[in-house]
Amino acid sequence: MKAATNINRRIRMLFHTLGLSCLGGAIFLQVLVFADIANRGYFMAVENNPAILTFEIILTAFALIYFIYIYLRFIRSIR
Repeated sequence: MKAATNINRRIRMLFHTLGLSCLGGAIFLQVLVFADIANRGYFMAVENNPAILTFEIILTAFALIYFIYIYLRFIRSIR
């Protein structure tokens, strides 16, 4: 029973670590994009590697799901 609890705790920790890292990365990228727009007036990015592009899309989807999960959990805790 205790081993299962430790595994669940580690999985939850990994889930939150990855989720918060994705959200932090998204905020950092938004700051870089905003700075580029403020300096040049536009932002243009091109990714030629399909593996990198696929991984970025997967991480973005995970960040969106994690954000919705945390948001709903917060709203439910207020009630």
